[in-house]
Amino acid sequence: MIRRSLAVLCVLTTFVAALAHAEKRYGPGVTDTEILLGQTMPYSGPASTYGTYGKAQLAFFRMINERGGVNGRKIKLLSLDDGYSPPRTVEQVRKLVEQEQVLAIFSSFGTPTNTAIVKYLNLKKVPHLFVTSGAAEFADPKTYPWTMGWRVNYVSEAKAYAKYLLQARPNARIAVLYQHDDAGKDYMRGLREGLGGSADKMIVAEASFEITDPTVDSQIVTLKASAADTLFIFSSAKPAAQAIRKVWDVGWRPLQFVGNPAASVATVMKPAGLEKSVGIISGAFLKDPTDSHWQNDPGRKEWLDFMKQYYPEGDVTDLYNVYAYATAQTLVQVLRQCGDDLTRENLVRQAANLNNLELPILIPGIRVNTGPHDYSPLEQMQLQRFDGKQWVLFGDIITP
Repeated sequence: MIRRSLAVLCVLTTFVAALAHAEKRYGPGVTDTEILLGQTMPYSGPASTYGTYGKAQLAFFRMINERGGVNGRKIKLLSLDDGYSPPRTVEQVRKLVEQEQVLAIFSSFGTPTNTAIVKYLNLKKVPHLFVTSGAAEFADPKTYPWTMGWRVNYVSEAKAYAKYLLQARPNARIAVLYQHDDAGKDYMRGLREGLGGSADKMIVAEASFEITDPTVDSQIVTLKASAADTLFIFSSAKPAAQAIRKVWDVGWRPLQFVGNPAASVATVMKPAGLEKSVGIISGAFLKDPTDSHWQNDPGRKEWLDFMKQYYPEGDVTDLYNVYAYATAQTLVQVLRQCGDDLTRENLVRQAANLNNLELPILIPGIRVNTGPHDYSPLEQMQLQRFDGKQWVLFGDIITP
């Protein structure tokens, strides 16, 4: 009888073990001990300022791995340089997908670079998650079911600025400097939609530029001649710093707005000149490390401890390092939700199943939410004004 019971127990144990093993479902790049991801970053080229994104994310995953990983698996991120060149992005992403066999492409940087790979990744059914761009095309699950952005999209952000301007300065004469790419065009679309029937009357001048242009000086001189009293700068960091400095140098004093990607004290306001940046307005969803309001905030302290220990060479006044930290935290939550079902299909399914996720580095009241038909993790923001030293939040949380 005992022998029979032992035999039955052995059979049951074997069956349970086999069942447990069978429940593990892995996609490319996944083993019992590792999850392989890939991304491209502009470590060189005209947008190299943003390369700190990738460095901070690599440091974050190193911290996670030292703490045991996610569900017992270490995260390995292959972060390749694309020089902010779309053809090179295509080349690097093909390498990551076809040779390295990564599970997913995570947080690759840039609008034109991600636009160059979005169709390929969706055709291959490779998760393309938390794209480092606010282009509206990356929040379209019907067209691109394998692609998801992370931040407030550029159209919504510009609508928030328009809403504020209609209330604060309804008779404003607006000039716009924008980057001639999908990001800049999204900002322009959002501004016009936000101003509604007043757009044609209020926008008196527009000027665009290419990311490879050495300066935007001539565009600023042209826009000044329009006698506009309000200037929107929709660009990446370097052109924004150039524009702010030139506006000051030519004696023009409009109310200025900069898009969130150019709201970094370290890479925009300081190069432009802190005194030349006073009064500029932007939008925020992350706790700015330069804002004394967060001096004793637990979330900021947690981020600062991470920076000091795992990315000491990183600039602790640089908002891009906060952004990288927050997106990496979001991915870790998605991987936790996946459990042992680490297929590409389930990864996207769980990315579209984030409910009121609170991240300690987000502005209080702003949460991450997604759904099968909602690929916009962040849809809230708050306005902020630069006082010459730091950004100062004002007004209520906005849902554009």
